[in-house]
Amino acid sequence: MNIQHIVIVEDESVAAQSLERQLQAVAPQLQVVARLQSIEDCVEYFRAQSQPDLVFMDIHLADGSAFEIFNRVQINCPIIFTTAYDQYALDAFRVNSIDYLLKPISPDDLRRALDKLQRLTTSQTDLQPLISLLQQQCRHYKGHLLIPVGERLVPMAVDTIAYIYLENKVSYIYDFEGHRLAYDRPLDTIFDELDPRLFFRANRQFVVSHKAIQELGSWPIGKLRVILSLPVPEHIIVSRARVPEFKAWYTGE
Repeated sequence: MNIQHIVIVEDESVAAQSLERQLQAVAPQLQVVARLQSIEDCVEYFRAQSQPDLVFMDIHLADGSAFEIFNRVQINCPIIFTTAYDQYALDAFRVNSIDYLLKPISPDDLRRALDKLQRLTTSQTDLQPLISLLQQQCRHYKGHLLIPVGERLVPMAVDTIAYIYLENKVSYIYDFEGHRLAYDRPLDTIFDELDPRLFFRANRQFVVSHKAIQELGSWPIGKLRVILSLPVPEHIIVSRARVPEFKAWYTGE
């Protein structure tokens, strides 16, 4: 990957100009193709323009947190966050961040960050698998859930969950003893908070725990039936297209 085109996201003009000057000094081959100041600027730009090679992004923008950008538009290129605060490092690595620089930024900071990106791209031309790995390593998954039941909150340890079943748009969580609790949250949202090494989204209705799986059975047209160690409301079927993904997940490949 030849790093050339840079976008700077910074709501303070003086800070943006200073960063651009420092970049020209440490890496004169880089070209700043856009300077953006707000969430709206970024959303509009990334919807209309091709992806740059790298983005330098401040976290606190005039119209809110830069993390809101990633909820509204897809950014596939690597990002180096720049901020005066260190408490957002974990959030930064949940998106395409390859470094996190604290202000004031020195030329040495920039050199190290650019060298890091160059090493990563030299050894791996496709950054997306690396970014996914960083996100998984840095992400904090829930160990417990608090499930509203009437006027109470019932705690449930995630490792006691055998499966989650969606029925009539309601998510039901089943533990290994067969107890069921309704959890008024979308199944997609619940699954996103669980460690994907421990749980698998088998289909639209089921999320299953690795340790709840008792055996696997064949199903017509190349599909796979997942049999758990406790009863389930209906057969758990994995589509033929996702069978390889399921097997890789189950065996840890």
